[in-house]
Amino acid sequence: MRRKHWAALGVAAAAVAAVTAFSAGAGASTKLTKVTFQLKWVTQAQFAGYYAAQAQGYYKQAGLDVNLKVGGPNITPETVVVGGGADLGLDWLPNLLATDEKGGGLVSVAQVFARSGMTEIAWKTSGITSIKAMAHKKVGVWCCGNQPELFAALTKNGINPNNPKDVTIFNQPFDMNAFLSHQIDAAAAMTYNELAQVLESKNSKTGKLYSLNDLNVFKMADIGTGMLEDNIFTTSKWLKSSANQATLVKFLEASFKGWIYCRDHVSQCVSIVLKNGPTLGKGHQTWQMNEINKLVWPNPSGIGVVPQSAVTQTETIAKTYGVIKNTPPASEVNYTWAEKAQAALKAAGVDITGANYKPITVAVTPGGK
Repeated sequence: MRRKHWAALGVAAAAVAAVTAFSAGAGASTKLTKVTFQLKWVTQAQFAGYYAAQAQGYYKQAGLDVNLKVGGPNITPETVVVGGGADLGLDWLPNLLATDEKGGGLVSVAQVFARSGMTEIAWKTSGITSIKAMAHKKVGVWCCGNQPELFAALTKNGINPNNPKDVTIFNQPFDMNAFLSHQIDAAAAMTYNELAQVLESKNSKTGKLYSLNDLNVFKMADIGTGMLEDNIFTTSKWLKSSANQATLVKFLEASFKGWIYCRDHVSQCVSIVLKNGPTLGKGHQTWQMNEINKLVWPNPSGIGVVPQSAVTQTETIAKTYGVIKNTPPASEVNYTWAEKAQAALKAAGVDITGANYKPITVAVTPGGK
């Protein structure tokens, strides 16, 4: 087991260490430790927990000055972190595995999303009723590390995503205009973002909003290629410093508190996100916050940690369908610091599993306003 040695740390010792570190950071010293965190995408509720941790003062209380570095369609967080542009990054686990196989020296230290939220969608009128039917079609997906789940699905169905004779891969931009205008046959859509963008759009022929009845939605989790997505990572080089390890525990504890706050305060977190980036409307961000919470909660292992079986499943899918060539080393995923952060929160009586979590009902709004 990958985490067998962690038990030796002792839950009590971990709790004491984390609480001590967290308290020390919140002490009298006014000097804050600077941490740069590279986000995966532009400002949206996908990252609400981190914005909430900043807005609620959790990072500052932990003695940290955290710079939340905005991402985008042409930014690969792993490249930024390996290049020294950030201390920590956020990306999907399969891309971390693929990057590390090329010598990135990366370590996944916390798994925030406990389940996959990726889908590929097609118009029902297109006749695409399966992934296999995407052969010889124009299929959209984002670049720069967002392809693995779809590429695995295509490969599983006998379609080589790297062979133009099999399928034409379209580099999807931030919006869904190419799909809405029927320039492409299928498009990548996260349950929390692009799917909502389509449902928030009007059908020019009917004047009404599109609905799920207009779409065929292929969930990667149902297809068997759903992999672990948003995970926090850093480099093994950065982790060699004991000071950095202490900083990491503080950062994770504060971030987890942010996610717990968003679990219990949806509307407040939507407001926090909008203050940081008002590009997407309140209706859209509310939909997104609710869908993101579904990916995070509940988590029997506690926020930031998933069972070894879930990690192995992602690794197996990635290897089986050509995302990676070799079985990753055990050191590539290490939740030691996440478990220390968890222990401190549990010691303070904080609910880290969300066992009683229930999503809210969110109505689609025109244009996501």
